[in-house]
Amino acid sequence: MDRALNYLSLARKAGLAELGEEPVGAAAREVHARLVIVASDASDHTWRRAKSFVAGTEQQCIRVPFTKDEVGMAIGRTSLAIAAITDAALGLAFVKALPEPERYREAAQVLEAKAKKIGQRRAEAKAHDRNRRTGRVRSAAKKNG
Repeated sequence: MDRALNYLSLARKAGLAELGEEPVGAAAREVHARLVIVASDASDHTWRRAKSFVAGTEQQCIRVPFTKDEVGMAIGRTSLAIAAITDAALGLAFVKALPEPERYREAAQVLEAKAKKIGQRRAEAKAHDRNRRTGRVRSAAKKNG
């Protein structure tokens, strides 16, 4: 099995994937889907729906070089035409593992920026919690307060 499909399987096991048209649409409407994946042999209608789910957002939509059967087998189903990964870092790893990386360059750049921003927010929240526990106050707040 391809490395990219292993990442999709990992996302499903971690609860970071939505599988099927309705769950993917719901995740995209809530702006939780970071990457929408459409199988190569999925219908044009499914491809248009996937693109409409992410239209006007930073969510990415790509058509992968795997068939519905291959994608389904990776996640433990017989067939799967559309899926979404809800974690930016895992979505980035998936895109980087795909063959022909230059074809997915734009999606990789957006996901990389999103993953970096999320990581920075987590680090800031962790520092904030640590400072709250130890009673530290920012120097600017001390001067103004």
